[in-house]
Amino acid sequence: MPTHVPAFIATTLLLAMLPGASQAMMIRQVLEGGQRTFRGTLAGNATGFLLWSTAAAAGLSAALLASPHAYAVLRIAGGIVLMILGVNTLRTALTTASTRPPREGGRRTGFAGGYLTGLSTNLGNPKAGVFAVSVLPQFVTAKGPVFLSTVALGALWALVSASWYLLLTWAVGRGRALISRPTVLRGLSVTTGLVLLGMGAAVAAGV
Repeated sequence: MPTHVPAFIATTLLLAMLPGASQAMMIRQVLEGGQRTFRGTLAGNATGFLLWSTAAAAGLSAALLASPHAYAVLRIAGGIVLMILGVNTLRTALTTASTRPPREGGRRTGFAGGYLTGLSTNLGNPKAGVFAVSVLPQFVTAKGPVFLSTVALGALWALVSASWYLLLTWAVGRGRALISRPTVLRGLSVTTGLVLLGMGAAVAAGV
């Protein structure tokens, strides 16, 4: 069974708090897509954590890391996904955010669209796979069902991350009167797009 659960929770919380693609995407979705899209993104991101942890439990992540070519393909594909998201965010910011104020709820893409965005963003970051295969197993003992324990930790990982994103976006929502101004929203969108673009380039380059 899993051990050191408090330490695992603290580790995954710190990981979620680090600025990155998922955090930038959550802020973007709650500002531009509305709550339904945000909930879909949150669910998709959590599914990604579960898939990574299940893959780690089954040995798939270890196999990918052992094969330079397979890992390179995954890394480059993930970087491209993040860069596409960044370009789309920048294009939206430069073409729409500065010309009209956002309406309540923003641009909605629906739960399904948000889910796919959250899932692709999570799976497009192979660093999550590195964490799953190198850090997560350290919190599982050899006694008991190792596979189920690893998957259970993956579910806890998803829950901790989701809790942080909910708190973060709640704080963003409290300041919506300020960030709803067209110029401020445009600046946030441009910053988010640049972060996604930079993260994608770094992932693709293996930085």
